[in-house]
Amino acid sequence: MMGRAHLKSLIPEFFLMASVLYYWTLTSNLFNPFAIGLLALLTFQIIGKKSTLGLVISTIVILLTLFMVLALISELSEFSEATQNFNNLLIFGSLYLGTTLIMASAMFFKYLKQKIN
Repeated sequence: MMGRAHLKSLIPEFFLMASVLYYWTLTSNLFNPFAIGLLALLTFQIIGKKSTLGLVISTIVILLTLFMVLALISELSEFSEATQNFNNLLIFGSLYLGTTLIMASAMFFKYLKQKIN
């Protein structure tokens, strides 16, 4: 059985898997090869614990999240006044993207440390 410390070290991967599952449910398409591929890649990473793959995945997620931060800023700039929709987008978008950045950074440093040692 996996220990608590081992499960704690896998939180970033589980968060990314949950994000992919959420994305998959939003597409309302049962056969989504992109989501299936991402889940397979993350599952392989959890099982195999390859440091190079972990660094690549986390770097791509960080770059895509930074791109989405720019998209969030662009979307927020289209509001002429601070409405409820503006506040919802600001709060939930910032929380989700911030959490994703933190998780991807934690994953990056975990595998960087593993690669160095």
